[in-house]
Amino acid sequence: MSHAPRPKIAFIGAGSVVFTQGLLADLFAFPELAGAHIALHDIDPGRLATAQAAAAYIAHERGARATVTAHAERRAALADADFVIDIVQIGMGEATRTDFDVPARFGLRQTIGDTLGIGGIFRALRTFPFLKELGEDIAELCPDAWLLNYTNPMAMNVQYVTAATGLTKVVGLCHSVYWTMHDLAKLVNVPYEEITYRAAGVNHQAWVLRFEHEGRDLYPVLDERIAADPELRRRVRVDMYRRLGAYPTETSEHSSEYVPWYLRHDSEVERLRLPVGAYLGIVEENVAAYHRTRESLATGRPLPVEGTMEYAPQIIHSVVTGTPRTVYGNVPNHGLIDNLPAHGVVEVPCLVDASGLQPTRIGSLPPQLTALNRTYLSANDLVVRAALDDDPRHIRHAAMTDPATAAALPVERIWELCDAMVRAHGERLQPGLRALLGS
Repeated sequence: MSHAPRPKIAFIGAGSVVFTQGLLADLFAFPELAGAHIALHDIDPGRLATAQAAAAYIAHERGARATVTAHAERRAALADADFVIDIVQIGMGEATRTDFDVPARFGLRQTIGDTLGIGGIFRALRTFPFLKELGEDIAELCPDAWLLNYTNPMAMNVQYVTAATGLTKVVGLCHSVYWTMHDLAKLVNVPYEEITYRAAGVNHQAWVLRFEHEGRDLYPVLDERIAADPELRRRVRVDMYRRLGAYPTETSEHSSEYVPWYLRHDSEVERLRLPVGAYLGIVEENVAAYHRTRESLATGRPLPVEGTMEYAPQIIHSVVTGTPRTVYGNVPNHGLIDNLPAHGVVEVPCLVDASGLQPTRIGSLPPQLTALNRTYLSANDLVVRAALDDDPRHIRHAAMTDPATAAALPVERIWELCDAMVRAHGERLQPGLRALLGS
């Protein structure tokens, strides 16, 4: 890879304007990246134009000398890129509503629906055809580029794109570890900059294995805070921590969907204040934020230019400048966590410098944590195999394996639900997966 001071960074799905804005604000905060070539691609012309205008505005506000280009054609954006940032959402809000509305008719509750469960399964299946094309384009047009994936379901997508295309310079990026540790530091009243931590597991279900301040274990302090505050005990992740002995790295809304114990029961939904269908509100707010950005640009009102502390800009800066830093990444296991499947995608700390991204070997996780992560990775593997083998039965097998789905529905209804989802998503799925198999 070229380590020139003017790296080309392709944003695929740049019409996710608010997220693109945050990443650009982070990128242009680094003086060494102020001259980067930002190549934006989106299939929606209106969103692409808005992203281009926002990028130019942010570059100006940051004093960056960046080149910003917009491309309706993906291959033009990818040509000779050094980094590719994937932030697509196949089917946009309409498909997300389908992921909630159809399962709800079967009595299945979801909160976010983008990682596991029926929502995660079908979000993956409609994203895989795009990822295969993207990976093949990268292999042809910019084979030395790093693919920095933000698109969920993170672990399924990274497993699929590496298996289907052979790309090796791929990492999935998620801010959940950073924000979990940021919030935990605040809870125990220690500045984030002063804590030492290590987390590992799978995306949205990793575990805080080490949490210290100046060599002192902070878990006992956290225990005191939890014991003193009954409202803290009304959070899923706190409930899981108290029973499993390690704090999970994703929100309670997310965490509730990856286990069979909570969403199935009215009493638990109430006790733990679980917002069923919460992600639909997030989708609406994202659309509203996009319209606010577009109107601000059209009327000359100032746009907020705020950094997000996301990992992609930090990785790009480290690779371009050689500055070493640690980020959390989602990568194929290959011996990083001994007691999880080698072909599964795990979330571990990664050193980044001029030689790229180097994941940290963790060893073995405690057995109770491994048990949950293995179930998660088993469901992932079946979804990926459904696409790789063109086997629609594996979609049903994945749903049967998924903890929250299996807790909520008898197996006959799981198969009927999968048929209903296949009908609803139709043309977005690869042809071999469109078969209806009945119950």
